[in-house]
Amino acid sequence: MALLLSCNSLSKSYGARPLFDDISFGIQDGERIGLIGPNGAGKSTLMKIFAGSVQPDKGSMAFRNNARVAYLPQEDVFPAGSTPMSVLQEAMAGQNLDEMERDVEIYTLLGQMGFEDFEQNVDTMSGGWRKRTAIARELVRKSDLILLDEPTNHLDLDAIMWLEKMLSQASFAFVLISHDRYFLENATNRVIELNRAYPQGFISVAGKYSDFLVAKDDFLSAQATLEATLATKVKREVEWLGKTAAARSTKAQYRIDEAGRMMGQLAEVRDRNTMNTAKIEFSATGRRSKELLVFNDVSKTYGDRTLFSGVEFMLSPGVKLGLLGPNGSGKTTLIKIMTGEQETDTGTVKRADKLRIVVFDQARKQLDLTQSLRNALAGDSDTVKFGESNVHVVSWAKRFLFRPEQLEVPISRLSGGERSRILIAQLMLQPADLLILDEPTNDLDIPSLEILEDSLAEFPGAMVLVTHDRYLLDRLSSEILALDGKGGSRFYSSLYQWEQAQLPPPRVKPVKTEKTAKAPVASADKISRNELRELERIESVIMAAEDALGVLQVRLGDPAVTSDYKRLKKVSDDIALAEKEIAALYKRWEELEAKKAAG
Repeated sequence: MALLLSCNSLSKSYGARPLFDDISFGIQDGERIGLIGPNGAGKSTLMKIFAGSVQPDKGSMAFRNNARVAYLPQEDVFPAGSTPMSVLQEAMAGQNLDEMERDVEIYTLLGQMGFEDFEQNVDTMSGGWRKRTAIARELVRKSDLILLDEPTNHLDLDAIMWLEKMLSQASFAFVLISHDRYFLENATNRVIELNRAYPQGFISVAGKYSDFLVAKDDFLSAQATLEATLATKVKREVEWLGKTAAARSTKAQYRIDEAGRMMGQLAEVRDRNTMNTAKIEFSATGRRSKELLVFNDVSKTYGDRTLFSGVEFMLSPGVKLGLLGPNGSGKTTLIKIMTGEQETDTGTVKRADKLRIVVFDQARKQLDLTQSLRNALAGDSDTVKFGESNVHVVSWAKRFLFRPEQLEVPISRLSGGERSRILIAQLMLQPADLLILDEPTNDLDIPSLEILEDSLAEFPGAMVLVTHDRYLLDRLSSEILALDGKGGSRFYSSLYQWEQAQLPPPRVKPVKTEKTAKAPVASADKISRNELRELERIESVIMAAEDALGVLQVRLGDPAVTSDYKRLKKVSDDIALAEKEIAALYKRWEELEAKKAAG
């Protein structure tokens, strides 16, 4: 692979606080790099240096001649009045394509990313659709290197999985910052961690994220062994230095110098081995009521659109319910019904008497950005009451990785990760029967995420978790409620079961089964006469539906269709609808065969 970018001895500080120092490494063609590190390590700043929007204090960078670089920042900015179509057309300006070729590329990409209205004003879009538009803008630039800073923020799981698959097969090189461990595992082939725990300020490991974890553990274990060895040597030299002058040879000055060098080396290694992590611990009330919260046939509609209907579940102590669904499917509305902020259209919600609900709001509306960090953590007091103890605000702040000098800083000047830690600190002071967490992982670094997971796993009360972090969802959820965005909902026992349900059905012609054949799906219900007649007809119905789909697919290749955006969109929509109908027919055929076999 050819070298695409080399950076040499890069250093950057803000005020007296160094982010990184003397960083040197290269990026090759086709490398898919995950850039990770604790909050404050300088990941986003290094990305901006690569993009040219920030200059390093020291060091230099060199790109290959004519290398094209694209940059996706965390914040999505578009010209006023933009649409996905106009954003991508502007991004492709200057490419050697005629208008029809350009627009066909745009239609194809936007269709793959789930857009239905290519002319919607971006200003009216949700955060998730704005993020999709921003990602599409960088993809159509046809760059050699794409820099992606937290590209999964605001995306729902379907969009994340699409992006993950696309990046895992990308021909271009990219560097992405992410705290999504499954995303890193599946999309990258090299991981770089910025961290002062390493002598060079970073570690680079070729392979998947799981390979990185093994290499990191080996390195830190070896560094811990080095600390123990140095400590033994320094102890011996200190004992020697403590002897009287007469007992020491005047020719042993080198030993005095060597002892000083080893003391300095030991201090450096100890400092690297001391890794601070947030100390997170949610407290429950200890309430053992079985029925903390019960939903019975709950539905909610906005205008003529049904968000969900027939939702039923019960939350008891120890139940950890994961909540999934595309953006706009009603997850936030469902949470508001749980807390009593909104009413149901139909059905009932039963809450235990004096139920104590604590909510982590992804928008962090609980935070007053004008407050100082001190006031946000402790109010007007110098101490906070945590459990049975009074904790000084300085110690409480250190627990969440804040420095004493930050206590008088307004929240508005703190990073997203720091704001998340403030909210967690506030919630830890409120014992809960039910803990509701709406995207708690946003902006948190991986070490903080791991501590958060451990605390939530040990939380004895009930919990509802909304997150696009599949690792967190997979580890914590005892069951998953998935909203489909079309009014339907379904429970799954695991994330894997949900992922399997998203796969398209196998395209196999139905065949008649022998009496001794095993039914496709077990069922205790007997088949009715009407269903027998339906079964006799369903094979011909499926074949006719597939023939119709074939006609539509042929039309998709017609230049008269591909050159006309509206006709192309209509045919694409018809194909998607036909595929769904065929999938439903296959599912119905399996159900009928199962009933016939059971009867």
